[in-house]
Amino acid sequence: MSAVQVVTKSKGWSIILVTALLVFIAAVIAIGLGSVTVPVPEIIKTIFGITTESVHRTIILDIRLPRVLLAIIIGANIAISGALLQAVMGNPLADPGLTGVTSGAASMVLLIMLAAPQFVDLIPIAAFVGGIIAAGIVYALAWRKTGISPITIILSGVAVNAMCGGLIGFLSIMYSDRLPSAVQWMNGSLAAKGNHTLYMVLPYAVAGWILSIFAIRKANIIKLGDQVASNLGENVNRIRILLSLLAVFLAAISVAAIGMIGFVGLIVPHMARILVGSNYKFMLPMSMVLGALVLLIADTGGRTIFAPLDIPSGILMAAIGAPYFLYLMRRRSF
Repeated sequence: MSAVQVVTKSKGWSIILVTALLVFIAAVIAIGLGSVTVPVPEIIKTIFGITTESVHRTIILDIRLPRVLLAIIIGANIAISGALLQAVMGNPLADPGLTGVTSGAASMVLLIMLAAPQFVDLIPIAAFVGGIIAAGIVYALAWRKTGISPITIILSGVAVNAMCGGLIGFLSIMYSDRLPSAVQWMNGSLAAKGNHTLYMVLPYAVAGWILSIFAIRKANIIKLGDQVASNLGENVNRIRILLSLLAVFLAAISVAAIGMIGFVGLIVPHMARILVGSNYKFMLPMSMVLGALVLLIADTGGRTIFAPLDIPSGILMAAIGAPYFLYLMRRRSF
């Protein structure tokens, strides 16, 4: 059997821990890079409170650290969401972006940002509602008596994305005078995101991660197929609904925080399967740390490689993810 199918327990956790260490190293490097370079020892001392006399204290704690932590949190959220959706839909090409969840959440957030900014505190709830509506439409269109059709999921996602794109375009025209403030958000940018955004998304993310731990067993069961899950005494429809709600929740709070980030939920679970196998006991935490690493690298590259321009992470991920998606479509037969 291939490594994708069977990975020993010790090897699986070792790979996860090494990846987590890479996330920490990448985070320290990301904090040090920018228009003002900060030495690594000074970063470590400032973050861990060893010294309070750093001349770069404001840059580290108020500007770069919140951005780095947000990249880690959002990357983990979207990767977990994609992994859960792939289990629920039985389709390795499913992810929050391709199934319309991201665009549904983004439509509701943009509606508040442009049409009703006085309700800005309701943005996380609005994103969740929009994601649920989009996911519900996709499920309704893709459902067959014999189960969910993988190709129909993709086609339904295309339709939902088109509808949401039309709504976003309509809002952009109707409220063009307010659009500049939302442009970076629409492209999935972490620029100018500080402690306020971090504190908004962190409690939701931690709650989602805890729930994801309890979802591991159900995800392993549902990916075996409806018939096997039913024979094991599981309520298949209830599992699908619960896992879908969790996936939409994680994707929605990410959209509410920084906007639309595509393809992380598609690419990362595939990479995780290659590294640790398809058992969600290893694959889900691996997706979490790997998603954090991928988005952190994308954000760091976007603000340093093209300096002084700050290229949104959503644009870089689209440039990387779209060719990979086409590769998977070509390799996989439906």
